[in-house]
Amino acid sequence: MSIDLFRSPTEVKQWRYRQKDLSVGFVPTMGALHEGHLSLVERSMRENDKTVVSIFVNPTQFNDPKDLKAYPTQLETDLELLKALEVDLVFSPEEKDVYPDSYRFKLSENQDSKLLCGADREGHFDGVLTVVMKLFHIVNPTHAYFGEKDYQQLSLISDMAKAFFMDVKVVGCPTFRSREGLALSSRNERLSTQARAKAPNFAKILQSAPSIDEARAELDAQGFEVVYLDQLWNRRFGAVKLEDVRLIDNVAL
Repeated sequence: MSIDLFRSPTEVKQWRYRQKDLSVGFVPTMGALHEGHLSLVERSMRENDKTVVSIFVNPTQFNDPKDLKAYPTQLETDLELLKALEVDLVFSPEEKDVYPDSYRFKLSENQDSKLLCGADREGHFDGVLTVVMKLFHIVNPTHAYFGEKDYQQLSLISDMAKAFFMDVKVVGCPTFRSREGLALSSRNERLSTQARAKAPNFAKILQSAPSIDEARAELDAQGFEVVYLDQLWNRRFGAVKLEDVRLIDNVAL
């Protein structure tokens, strides 16, 4: 079975018009797909008539050019994975098609985006919210699926959709983990074998430590560079660096 790959927003909008009486699920990604992404796609396919997946490494959400350059890309492999699932449409645009204005216009949130991942990544959530808003307008989905690993992002996108009266239901899905407990992320591929063996301890400590201070002490002792640890919204959040690879996670309290 072939898979429809569209590069142009106009092509996607025309396709969507032809599906106007159908439910459309949408899974936005930056590619380098793993089982976590695929679980979102499979849920969308169960719950909707059609499913669209976008693959676009969004430059405006990277505050560190080195991180953007190092972000893994594997479009052909991603397409094969999505083809096997029989996804209806893949949208993989170029930067000039998503930002014809060269990012002249952007969307900002001035409260929750300043916390956690937003505290030390200036402009990160401006980039996230702007690109998701654009993708929502292009795809016009009835449902959009995001993982709870990026809980802050999920919360902001859900609130954005409500604030702008968008006709899309933002669906949060449980964090997909490896057998050892590590939250799956495309960035994990950049870890060495030794670091991959250590990385699951991040989630274990985040979940089991009696307090934030004790979690920090345990992570420090194991060689993690703690970026932040905090408790908000009845959850415990953490970000660490291991071999200069940023890992984030959160657990319900």
